[in-house]
Amino acid sequence: MSTINIIKELSINEKKVLLTLKKLNGKSSPEMIFESGDFQKQVEVMNSSSWLQSKKLVTFEEVIKTVYELGKEGIKFVKNGFPEKRALLKIIELGGQASLRDLSLVLEKNEIPIAIGWLKRKNWATIKKENNETILLSTEIGKKAIQMKTNDERTLEFLLDNPKSEIDIGSNKDLLSRKNVLKEKEIINGSIELTNLGKDVLKIGFSIDEEISQITTKIIKEKEFERKNIRPYDVNAFAPEIHGGKPHPLNHLISNIRQIFLEMGFEEIEGNFVESCFWNMDMLFIPQDHPAREMQDTIYCKTPSKILVENTKLVDSIAQVHENGGMTSSEGWDYKFSKDEGTRPLLRTHTTVNTIRFLSKNPNPPAKIFSIGQVFRKENIDATHLPMFYQIEGIVHDTDANFQQLIGFLSEFYKRMGFEKIRFRPGYFPYTEPSMEVDVFFNDKWMELGGSGIFRPEVTEPLGITSPVLAWGLGLERLAMLKFNLKDIRELYQSDFSWLRNQPLF
Repeated sequence: MSTINIIKELSINEKKVLLTLKKLNGKSSPEMIFESGDFQKQVEVMNSSSWLQSKKLVTFEEVIKTVYELGKEGIKFVKNGFPEKRALLKIIELGGQASLRDLSLVLEKNEIPIAIGWLKRKNWATIKKENNETILLSTEIGKKAIQMKTNDERTLEFLLDNPKSEIDIGSNKDLLSRKNVLKEKEIINGSIELTNLGKDVLKIGFSIDEEISQITTKIIKEKEFERKNIRPYDVNAFAPEIHGGKPHPLNHLISNIRQIFLEMGFEEIEGNFVESCFWNMDMLFIPQDHPAREMQDTIYCKTPSKILVENTKLVDSIAQVHENGGMTSSEGWDYKFSKDEGTRPLLRTHTTVNTIRFLSKNPNPPAKIFSIGQVFRKENIDATHLPMFYQIEGIVHDTDANFQQLIGFLSEFYKRMGFEKIRFRPGYFPYTEPSMEVDVFFNDKWMELGGSGIFRPEVTEPLGITSPVLAWGLGLERLAMLKFNLKDIRELYQSDFSWLRNQPLF
């Protein structure tokens, strides 16, 4: 860019900084430029200098230096004297030796051990035991020290009159080691200097005239642009990065999944976090001695103490299904069903409980529903497990529903999620038969994402359902880890602002 064009794009404050630097022989501090120039606030100097630096008209050098000022104890030492100096004075007043009781006359209780430590360290006194009493005796070095100011005393007096000053670290090591005596701070001193290009701009010269830097409706209406210059814009100039608000990536993923299901003709349902064992386990033909129902796997609630099931006929029917198969063709689990076990409250372990409650109220086909909700399990937190996570659940209830349709629904869903290669494998789940696992090909390997199948007759027939019910469930976080290329599930819930800002909205 030519020098003339550079001058055209200078703001009024940038011109003021250049002219003030010229007056100050080409180099000065921001503070001096502010005082010597026509500025309202010092921030005007700093902002303008940053822009001038980006245009290579000035250089900005920062020097960091460490300064000190008195702390709470330092102020006290200047006022009352160092504890060891006051102790030494008392020892000498008493003829060169003093007891701890003598020191208590001039020192506070907490100062006595401090004074003794520094008396020994500075070799101002020695200690001896006499008749089970501690006696301090002054040394020749101590007798001389009482007649002059120490370097520590001179440093504190200097900082009292000159706060936030530099001191010689080497000669003040003892002082720096004492607690709350000095406060250390880092300050930044900056200097701004004209570059050769900046000097060339000043040689050509420019005037400071009122100009238009931003177009407003007032300027257009009153035609101010006809009377004032419009400052040109440099579209290649540096501009700060602005981060607007946007949904959390996990919430955005949930919105996308919800939209896919809705577009495929599904209806969303919701449920409760706290459920009874009956609806969460018994209704799904999970035996009451199943390992998943143990305390180490399921989170049970103390309050309420129990959740009763109002439909006693349904409870009786499910009890028979568990014991001997009931009216179904199943043989059941061949054990004595406990109705009390079904009243135990828990935090739901899956969102399938929402589906079962829906089917109990809507037993007649057709129905296409889904739910996205949090579930809870007693898991140790690690890179792939959380005690609270999201589960995505869906069913299709229709008179002609079949396994091939289930494969079709899942293939369509995962393709809309961006996965091209999908495969299905036989699997086992307590409440579906047949069952299958769903895998997607991602980053050159197959990844398991969820389970699916057709609800068993032991699940549906007690509800009066005779048509097939296709069902599937998958973990949201596992899907999110693939979409966001994460190796640790915990990263989804950490407040990493850099990751959150840079995550695109897909």
